[in-house]
Amino acid sequence: MIWRKFSGLLIPLLISAVLLTSSVVSLDDPVDQARLFTGNVEYDYIAWLANAAGEKTAQAQLNPVQRLSISQQSLAVERYFELIRELEAVQARVELVYADPGISDAESSASQLLAQQHALERSLEGLSPLVESILQYQVARVMADEGIGFLAQPQPPVLFHSSPLPKALIVSPRDAIRQDVNISLLADLGLEEITRLEEEVAAYMNTSTLVVDVGGIGVYPTMVQRSSSIEWTLDTIAHEWTHNYLTLHPLGWNYDTTPELRTMNETAASIVGTEISREVMRRYYPDYYASESRVPKTVFKESAAAAFDFRKEMHITRVKVDELLAHGRVQEAEAYMEQRRVVFIDNGYMIRKLNQAYFAFHGAYADEPGGAAGEDPVGPAVRVLRAEADSLAVFLRRIARMNSFADLQRALSDS
Repeated sequence: MIWRKFSGLLIPLLISAVLLTSSVVSLDDPVDQARLFTGNVEYDYIAWLANAAGEKTAQAQLNPVQRLSISQQSLAVERYFELIRELEAVQARVELVYADPGISDAESSASQLLAQQHALERSLEGLSPLVESILQYQVARVMADEGIGFLAQPQPPVLFHSSPLPKALIVSPRDAIRQDVNISLLADLGLEEITRLEEEVAAYMNTSTLVVDVGGIGVYPTMVQRSSSIEWTLDTIAHEWTHNYLTLHPLGWNYDTTPELRTMNETAASIVGTEISREVMRRYYPDYYASESRVPKTVFKESAAAAFDFRKEMHITRVKVDELLAHGRVQEAEAYMEQRRVVFIDNGYMIRKLNQAYFAFHGAYADEPGGAAGEDPVGPAVRVLRAEADSLAVFLRRIARMNSFADLQRALSDS
């Protein structure tokens, strides 16, 4: 009970202490090199954690499990996501008004829509604490029933907070696909600022750079992007909780030690996110489960060309790029990626940049065959480990104890 009440304050304070510890800057370190350009636009985690801790402390008093029936809880959640969809529709209409060159006074023309937008935002703000509490309970309940946790409680407790998420600057060498830098940036950076930052870092470091949007971040409480999809939100809650869990074990301690360990972490978290979210949907939101659970996890607009297989085509692209880079043909690989980017755009997938940094970031999420991971053997090995485990809990406990990809290979060879 004490842990549940104060964990939202304790862990942010510990994280803050680490972040505030001074260190010597070395320009031999790629992160320090990139930070020559990101200093004024980096995300303030300390402020976010302090605010989130306050939100979680206040939410602890709601206790919706005792005050609302299961059906009432689900109805509140469903209403919340309906409001998000309504808000997205209104925002799209506002954007059309402001983009219309025939409208001289966009603010006046959009006044009613803006009033609707503000009313919806207020409604969401009022519902958000209750809905977060409900979703935390539902995810935790399913995890406990799956055998994940101690004394029928996942550890650490499931806590998340929805807010605009920081963007991430990803830096990879040009002659290899490897994530050397991941720096969190302000959530509201404009495209012009993003492009300038990417170009400045790339020119200074002679690297491949990309600023990406993220759906969740495994601080504590975890950060989850607001979405109109119930299942996507549940998936992200469980995914980021898994990072919290792994941080208490060798696999999480060694997250950044090697690219293989990063892929093991992300793939394990993705597997847990998928399985837990689908069970929560089946149990609490059966009507939504029938429609949402069958949507592919890849979040891109549906292609007009039904025959175009995004994951297959991205896999083909990654394999070819790896082959070109392995032979030192860097410029040819970069030209090929740009050609392929045009192909994806022509088929409805609006990829702003397709480069080494893109694959360094997206390639670590290998819970499904194909895609940006290419022929990397790590993801398939993690999937085999899950297939051989008697339960999700057994899989998670086994992989959490691993310190290297070699540990995973030995576990599979011994089974």
